[in-house]
Amino acid sequence: MIGVAAKLSRKANSAVRSSRLGPNSNTPYLFCQSPPFRTLHGGINGSDASPVALQMINYALSHARSQKSDESYGQGLLVLEQCLSTQFSEEGQHAENSMGLVLLAMSTLFSERGNFDDAIEKLQRIEDLTHSSLGVRVSAMEALVGLHLELGQDDASSVIADKCLELVEKEEPKTGGGNSVPLSARAKAAKGLVELVCGNLESAETFLQGCGNSEGITGEVHGVNIVEDIIVQCIDVLIYSDLHALAACNMSSEEVLLAATCALGQLEAHMGNYGDAEDLLSRALSNTEDHFGSHHPKVGVVLTCLPLMFRHKAMQEHSSSLLIQEGLYRKAIELLKAPPLETNDAEAKVDRSDIVALARGGYAEALCVQQNRKVQGEKMKSWAEAAWRNRRLSLADVLEISEPSSKVHVIDTRTCRVL
Repeated sequence: MIGVAAKLSRKANSAVRSSRLGPNSNTPYLFCQSPPFRTLHGGINGSDASPVALQMINYALSHARSQKSDESYGQGLLVLEQCLSTQFSEEGQHAENSMGLVLLAMSTLFSERGNFDDAIEKLQRIEDLTHSSLGVRVSAMEALVGLHLELGQDDASSVIADKCLELVEKEEPKTGGGNSVPLSARAKAAKGLVELVCGNLESAETFLQGCGNSEGITGEVHGVNIVEDIIVQCIDVLIYSDLHALAACNMSSEEVLLAATCALGQLEAHMGNYGDAEDLLSRALSNTEDHFGSHHPKVGVVLTCLPLMFRHKAMQEHSSSLLIQEGLYRKAIELLKAPPLETNDAEAKVDRSDIVALARGGYAEALCVQQNRKVQGEKMKSWAEAAWRNRRLSLADVLEISEPSSKVHVIDTRTCRVL
C-alpha cells in the first residue's frame, strides 16, 4: 500500500495540473468549483500553503471519492500521510498551514467513512500548530463541534465552541483583513448550533442573530416562515456566491448545503407545501447519494425525512401512503445499520440514535394502523422509545402531526440530530 501511495503522489502533480486546476491555471482546484474545503479571505489562500501539498490534497480527495470504497479511501489517506510527512521538515506559518490543510482533509475522509475517532484525532493535532493561520484553527474547532454533536457528546462540543469563540476574540484583531464571512460569525454559528441542540433557544438566538447567514443552521428560533426565509437565503449564498470559508467534516460546504436543502424540504412539509417538499427532499437525497455513495448511513438520514413528509401529506389529504412509507422506512433503517429489535438493552450504544429511533418509531406508526401487523408495530414502538435519547423532545412529540404554527421538528443531516 505504501508503494501505491508513492505512485499516486507522483501522479498527482501532472494529473492535477492537467485536469484539476481552475479557470486560472495558477489556482489550485482545492479553491475552485464547490471543493471539500473553502477559502478564507483573511485566513488562507494558495500562496499561504505549499502548492505541492494542495495538489496532493486535491488528488487524494478526488481519488478517495472516485470509487467511494474502502480501498479508494485507504489509498487517498496514504497519499495524505505521505504528504504530511514531507511537511515536518519545514517550519513557520507556510508549513503549518500546509500541515493543517492535510489534517483537515484526512479528518474529512475519516468522517465520511464513519471513523470519527481518527477524524477527531487529526483535528486535535491542528491545535498544536500555533503558527498556522487563524482560519485553519477555527475550521478544525468548528469541525470538532460538528463531530461531537453527531456523536451525541454535547458537553464536549460546548467546551470546544467556547474555546473557538475565545480564540477568535483574541486572535482576529491581529489578522486584519475584510472577510466577507468573518471568522467570528463562524464561531458564533457553531456555538449557536450547540445551544440549539441543547434546547437553549434564547441563547441560540443570541448567537445566531450575531452571525448573519447562519451557515445552514436549522431550528425553531423564530417561527417556521422566518426560519424558512433564513434557510432560503443560506442556500442562495451557498450556491451562487464565492464560498469564502475553509471547512471540514460535517461542517464542509457540501454538508451544509445538503442540510439546508433537506431542512427547507421538511419546513415546506410542515407548512403543507408537499409538492415543494418532495422536490427538495428528493434533491437532497440524490445529492447525498452522489456525495457519499448510495449505501452511506447519511442517505438513511435523508430517507427518514421522506416517509415523515408522506405521512403528513396523507393525514392532511385523508389518503393513504402506507406502502410508500414502509418501503422508505425499511431502506432507511437498513442504511442506518439499526441493531435487531431483539436488542433490548436501553443502554446499548446506537449510532445516530435520534434518527434510528425516529425511523423505527415512524415505521411502528405505519404498522400499528394495520390490524394484522399491530403486534409487530407495538414491539417496534417499544424499542424506539427505549432507544430515544433526545432530552428536549419526546418521540411522541416528534411523530405528532402538528399545525404549522405549532412547534415543529427538523432533522439536521449534518449532526444527525432532531431539533
